[in-house]
Amino acid sequence: MALIKTDLSTLKLTAQGKVRDIYATEDPSTLLFVATDRISAYDVVLNNGIPNKGKILTQLSLFWFNKLKDVIPNHLVTANINEMPGEISSYSDQLEGRSMLVRKARVIQLEAIVRGYITGSAWSEYKKSGTVHGISLPEGLVESAKLPQPLFTPSTKAEVGQHDENIHPDVGAKLIGQELYDRVSSVAIKLYEQAAQHAQERGLILADTKFEFGLLTKEGAEEELILIDEVLTPDSSRYWPLEGYEAGRPQPSFDKQYLRDWLTRKGFVKGLERGVDGNGWTMDEDVVDGTRRRYEEAWEKLTK
Repeated sequence: MALIKTDLSTLKLTAQGKVRDIYATEDPSTLLFVATDRISAYDVVLNNGIPNKGKILTQLSLFWFNKLKDVIPNHLVTANINEMPGEISSYSDQLEGRSMLVRKARVIQLEAIVRGYITGSAWSEYKKSGTVHGISLPEGLVESAKLPQPLFTPSTKAEVGQHDENIHPDVGAKLIGQELYDRVSSVAIKLYEQAAQHAQERGLILADTKFEFGLLTKEGAEEELILIDEVLTPDSSRYWPLEGYEAGRPQPSFDKQYLRDWLTRKGFVKGLERGVDGNGWTMDEDVVDGTRRRYEEAWEKLTK
């Protein structure tokens, strides 16, 4: 059974995202992140979830946090419930395998997207104007083509139920300041390059991914840039099988594209976020199973 909503009655729920429930703890410098089995596509949270998806996201994030820790620090304190404040341990049946105690940081209000290949919304824009996020690209690119170099393409951070907006780098720099923007874009590309190399060694192409960053306050020192939220999961990334890859067409994937395609076939367009009948969108069981299998396969290929 999928865990759609957590019930930690003695803890204060401070925020609820598309996937994560975030709770305050007795330590004011930390937060409890819980990855539910909710799933979203096109910024729409589906009515039903994917069993154990939250555990897969958490375990993949832990893997990448450890692997990339030399590139940038992250917000993880521990994923071991026995090492968390005592008030949390009584909820171990809900939290085991899907929770992280993290350092509280000031979230940078920018989605840090890095693209190594042209697909999705980037391909749609390029076909119309020869640009991606307003950035001019060489002529003659085809769908799923590898870009000359990884491209940092920011977007706004939308509230739940709203759509992120792709923006030009100049707009992103104005939103958070040029100096911070340069730091974020530089480290995001380094993270992507290292992750893409590992993925390729495991038979996968990391087509694109989205990072989130925060600033950690240190007494008497400059705020520290850290990696937060989840990282390089099928929720935030496009993974393709390396075997059989061919530019010029869509690729099979180990991510949410399978769900996006189903939503499109069902008639989803912007404006129908609440469903055709106003009751939201509920996945067919075969879509639940197909999505779960793709997430599990990505996890196994990347970490085993």
